[in-house]
Parts: sequence; structure tokens; C-alpha cells
Amino acid sequence: MDRVSAFDEPLKKLLGGATAKVMAEHLDLHTVGDLLHHYPRRYEERGRLTAMTDLPLDEHVTVVAQVADARVMAFNNGRGKRLEVTLTDGHGRLQLVFFGHGVHKPHKELLPGRRAMFAGKVSVFNRKMQLAHPTYQLLDAETTDEAGATEAVDAFAGRLLPIYPACKQLDSWRIAKAVDAVLPSAQEAVDPLPPALREGRGFTALPEALLKIHRPQTKADIAAAKGRLKWDEAFVLQVALARRRYADTQLPAAARRPVPGGLLDAFDAELPFTLTDGQLKVSKEIFDDLATEHPMHRLLQGEVGSGKTLVALRAMLAVVDAGGQAAMLAPTEVLAQQHHRSITEMMGELAENWGLWREAPLDEGRRSGDGRALGGSDRGTKVVLLTGSMGMPARRRALLDLVTGEAGIVIGTHALIEDKVQFHELGLVVVDEQHRFGVEQRDALRSKGKQPPHLLVMTATPIPRTVAMTVFGDLETSVLDQLPAGRSPIASHVVPAKDKPHFLSRAWERVREEVENGHQAYVVCPRIGDDEDEVAGKKGKKDAEQEGDKRPPLAVLDTAEQLAKGPLTGLRVEVLHGRMHPDDKDDVMRRFAAGQVDVLVATTVIEVGVNVPNATAMVIMDADRFGVSQLHQLRGRVGRGSAPGLCLLVSEAHEASPARARLSAVAATLDGFELSRIDLEERREGDVLGQAQSGVRSSLRVLSVIDDEEVIAAAREEAVKVVAADPDLEHLPELRLALDALLDKDREEYLDKG
Repeated sequence: MDRVSAFDEPLKKLLGGATAKVMAEHLDLHTVGDLLHHYPRRYEERGRLTAMTDLPLDEHVTVVAQVADARVMAFNNGRGKRLEVTLTDGHGRLQLVFFGHGVHKPHKELLPGRRAMFAGKVSVFNRKMQLAHPTYQLLDAETTDEAGATEAVDAFAGRLLPIYPACKQLDSWRIAKAVDAVLPSAQEAVDPLPPALREGRGFTALPEALLKIHRPQTKADIAAAKGRLKWDEAFVLQVALARRRYADTQLPAAARRPVPGGLLDAFDAELPFTLTDGQLKVSKEIFDDLATEHPMHRLLQGEVGSGKTLVALRAMLAVVDAGGQAAMLAPTEVLAQQHHRSITEMMGELAENWGLWREAPLDEGRRSGDGRALGGSDRGTKVVLLTGSMGMPARRRALLDLVTGEAGIVIGTHALIEDKVQFHELGLVVVDEQHRFGVEQRDALRSKGKQPPHLLVMTATPIPRTVAMTVFGDLETSVLDQLPAGRSPIASHVVPAKDKPHFLSRAWERVREEVENGHQAYVVCPRIGDDEDEVAGKKGKKDAEQEGDKRPPLAVLDTAEQLAKGPLTGLRVEVLHGRMHPDDKDDVMRRFAAGQVDVLVATTVIEVGVNVPNATAMVIMDADRFGVSQLHQLRGRVGRGSAPGLCLLVSEAHEASPARARLSAVAATLDGFELSRIDLEERREGDVLGQAQSGVRSSLRVLSVIDDEEVIAAAREEAVKVVAADPDLEHLPELRLALDALLDKDREEYLDKG
């Protein structure tokens, strides 16, 4: 058997049909290689065997003893049960205690007379030594003679016991035994790291790393193994991304060089403010990309209110000047309409019913900006909106404007990717809120160009560098970290409605004060209401349930009615949510922007893109139901004008709860990058990486995109060198095999289209 096929060996041959079936169905483990890459999630510390008469307090111990008694007891408050087990080793006694769901398994197994090994940390309760929730292994169930028992005890005690990601049908003990059966195959592991890289960084050999991570003797073994395996994962992923970037540089694209005297220059000349240094720097990076004959793939991120839309619009105008069309893809109709309205307003007379700059021969007159556009003007282009809810006449006009080139800029939702939508010459795709679109949607729009269009991805919430290098690793990154002059500060406060109800009353007084001073306010609720039970976020719902809060999240419809009849009586209160007809939503937003609505009670449809400078206050109800980054994004809707902003985070969460801690973190800082890190630290890696990277068999098993910044950055640097020297990896077959194994078809598509 060759070394590759050893890892491809089906588990059924080594473990038997029953165990292999459970592993396949519940853990997605099918081959020897799958199981060897199923790493322990933690390790149980063990002491040497300790007599019960000599138990050290607050230390980890291992004891061999017999069960003397086991009883299920109810707690004094009647809420829940516990299992109390009394052990004896012939010299002393020791109490074990199990709570909650941890009661069921030991209750069945730890019967009086059973002999087992137990490991845990010694504590004292009611003046008795005890182990709370110890791990254990039944000796009489595993061994048939004294020699076997001695061997099992020696194996159990005095070392680090790996605890594997398990399932109800297959616990960690059985997985560990299965790993023992396949561990010899680790010697045949194919090493993906190039020899020069491996030797230059002094890495542990891959077979040795696999042995150490599964069966460590010391904590140093674990650290060495993880250090090597993290590099494998980071390097393979970064090579895949580097190859994607390299492939992009080989694609043809029309260069869209800025045209002096065109729409962009006219737009800049009419701006009532000066662009920030950051906006100028990022714009130059984008213009440099657009001027090349290969498609731009750039990520634009920055703080809330840093001017990302303005930078994107300048890029779109530059493309129109150069004879192309620009399409902006927004995740919701509300946001698409808001972008269309704000971009049209920003452009002013430039957003007239004029045609696209044609790709006429670039004579000297055209180069100087004297070329003429359709419609008889050299100073304008048509900006159209295309959404799924548009009436047929308006839709037909928009489609005709796109295919004939009458429209230089189109802003729309997923309706832009339908087969019927054709462009005259698509030159730039701007994707707003990338994480809300599926891979197929983004790719469908990009495929509508005669040649691959340039791509600019915008994210509304700042992303830590490690995540940007991983999730958006095939994109070059531009960061806007400077707020425009004149943006006002936002004061944020937590309102503990349950502990201090008068604080909530004061919150409504503050809203009324803002309105009386000529401003407007938002009130945000987690759900719509009217028997609708969708909550803002799974995390918030989970936290609320853990804290015993069974009350449904507050709803827009109920809250608006209560406010209009109660603390905000006399104010013009209206609602906005996703179930409204698009025309009604647009009408409400227009009237709110025009100052005809005092208080807008809404769901998170206002989370991104909504720009009403006169809105100065926001009250977020059940704020603990939202994620940290989402709260920061919502807060960014206020303080967009010259008046200071106010954000009140209303919550009934207990003061010492994790939910309140999150809210306090949001209130304490306006630094979106810091808040995004806090948010990500509380989420699973799969949530961070997106659907294509999540699941039981994520390609990242030990590498953390949140914590391992140095590893990812170094791996990216090495990957760029490798791909530059050997793009097809012809001289690195082991690395090519690792790519095939770790980046399956779905992930390749994710990287290819991201």
C-alpha cells in the first residue's frame, strides 16, 4: 500500500461496520485520514494515582475506586436534580457529584459494586472532599484480568487524556480507541509543506505532529503539534487564495482609466466638502486597479460613516467616464432604494437622463473631456433602480436603459442577476454587504460582462485583519479608518429596564427632547409582531433563554402603538419593517428623510445604508438580542449630521450576565474594529468563515482565524512566494494533494467566486 492510499483507507476496514457507520453519519468521518485529522478539542489533566486518604485540595487527581453508593437527589429549590456517588478504595471515601444533563450517563454506569478510574479536581463541599463532574473509565467493563486492569490504570493516570469532539452515539472514549487503531498510519502522512519551508522554520515532522496531538505526553507536545498543524492549515488555505489571486491576474479586462474633464471631475468640483486623506488614498488604490487590463478584486472596509458609498460612487463615475457601466448590488430593497436616492442626490444634475459615455475612438478631443454622450450632453449619466417589486413598465424601461447603454449606473437587488438583465458594457460590480449574498448570486452578476468586470466589495462592519486575510483572502484590501470632518460623536448608554424602570422612562423623555429640538429618532425592535416570531439573532435568543427570560422579543407593531398612545403621544410615529410593500417602505423612508416623521419604529431594515443626518437619537429595545457588530452598525444611523448622536441600549438582562457585558462593551467604545473582535470571539469559526467553510469538517481544525494572526500573515507571505515560483504546483505534488484533500469542490467554488 502506498502512503497516499493509507489515508484513503475506509474506516470500515479497520473499525468495523457499526462504528464506521456512526462516524460517517454523525461526524462526517469516512477515511483513516479523516479520523487522523479529527483532533482533540481539549485534554484532561491527570495526576498520578492518589490514595483517598491523601487527596490534595484544588489539584487534579486520579483515583481507582469502587462505587459504594449512588443516589439521584433533588435540589432544595426543586429546580433540577443531581447525582451523588460515594466511592471507596478500602482506606477512605470520596464523593462525586454530577448535575444537569451530565447525570444520565453516570447514573446508568456507576452502579454500586462497579470499579473504575476517576479523574478530576478536588474540592470541598459540606466539609467533604468531592470531584464535580469527573471523567471516568470503567475498569471491569474494559478488562478481564488484573494485568489488563493494571495496564489500563497506567494508561489512564499520569498523562494528558485527549477529549474528542463527539456525538450522542459515539463518546470521546470510543473515538480515542478508534484513533489508536489508525494511529500507525500517521507514519505515512503526506507532508504538504515544501522542504525548504519546513526546514527553514524548524517544524516538527508531520507524522510526529499527528502522534503528539493525539497522544501527548506533555503540554509541550501539544504546543509543538498544534504549532505545526496550524501552519499546515494556514499555508494550504493561503496557497489556494494566492492561486486564485494569480489566476485573476491572468484574466483579461478592459482598462478603465480616468478621463480628465469627465463626470468624476465634475462631481468632485461640486462636492461641498473636502475628501479625507483616507478617501483619497483608497480612491487612488481603486483607480490604479481599474487602470490595469486585469479585473480588480478589492475589498473596501471601514468604520460606520467613513464614506464608503462616496468612494464607491467615485469609482463608478470613473468607469462610466471610461466607457463602462457600473452596477451596485444591495442585499435588500430598502437599502437599494436608499442607495439610489442618496447617489442620485449626491450626483445632482450629473444624474440626469443622459446616456453612457460611448467607447468612441479616443481622439484628442475625447481625451480632454470634449467627447459627447448620448442625449446631447457631456455632463450626465442615467442612474436607474432595478428591484424585484418594480412594476412592469418601470422594469422594462430600466432593462432597456441597461442593454442600450442609456444607464451608466444601476443599483439593485438580486433582480440584477436574473437572466433577462443584460448590460451594454458592464465594467464594474460593487457588492454592498458581501456576506448577505450567496456565491452564485455574486458570480451571476460578474458573468454578465463581455469580459470579467472589475469587482469592489464593501463591508459595512470592520473586519479584523486575520479574518480579512482568510475570508476575503483573494481580495486586495483597502481600509477607511478616518471619519469625515463634521461627523458628531455618539454617546451610548445601557438602559437596565428591569432593574431600573425609571431609566426607561427617562429614555423616552430624551427622545421627546430630541424631537422638540427639531431632530428625529429611531426605535429598533428585534421582530415585527402580529404573531410573527422571528427574532433578531440566534445568539441573543439563546442568551435570553439561558437567563430564564421566556418573554418574546419586543415587536415593532406593538411597540409603535404603545409609544404613540403613551410616552410619545403627540409625536408623528410610524413603522418600517420587511413585510411592508416596497412602495410603502420607500414612502416611509422618503417622509422620514424629509422630516415628516418624528420617530421611526423599525426592525433591522435600517441597519445599513440609511442616511438621515437629522436623526440624532436611537433606542434599541431588547438590545441583548442583537450581536455586537449589529448594534454598532445600527448605532451608525445617528450622529450623521452636525448634532451629537445618542444611542440607548435597552435590556432586561441581568447585570452580571454575558449579554449585559456585551452591551457595556458596545457602550464603551466607538471603535468598530475592537467591537468586531469582541463579536468574533463569541462566535464559532464556521460563523466567521461563512457557510462554505463551516460544518463538522471545516478545513480549519486547529487554526483560529481570530487568534492566529501571526501564523496566517506568515503563511500568506510564504504562499505568495510559492505560487509566484510555481503557479500550478508542478514541483510540489504533496502540496497539490493537500489542496485537493482540504479544499473540496464546494470550498474551491467559494474561493473561486468570493
